[in-house]
Amino acid sequence: QVQLVESGGGLVQAGGSLTLSCVASGRTFSTYAVRWFRQAPGKERVFVAHISTSGGSTYYADSVKGRFTISRDNAKNTVYLQMNSLKPEDTAVYYCAVGVRESYPFWGQGTQVTVSS
Repeated sequence: QVQLVESGGGLVQAGGSLTLSCVASGRTFSTYAVRWFRQAPGKERVFVAHISTSGGSTYYADSVKGRFTISRDNAKNTVYLQMNSLKPEDTAVYYCAVGVRESYPFWGQGTQVTVSS
């Protein structure tokens, strides 16, 4: 079992930046890939970013490519999502999830990001 806690959300103006953190419990964190997802009001949850177990491989949704950066520190059991040049359409609840291959069974509770225009 892995427990995840996201933090770092908040209210920011368009063009601003935020860094989200996802801290995991347990000793096996480094064996899991991690993904960030987001869910805007009235919309489905969608993929944002992925990072491999070592951090050597990352990929992003087209909507955030070039603006968001995912990274991890396995010694701290933490994954980060650096978000720059934020837009109002980035407003959502952001969730981290850990898993292997295409199975991501462990999720955090989410952190709200609100971008004002």
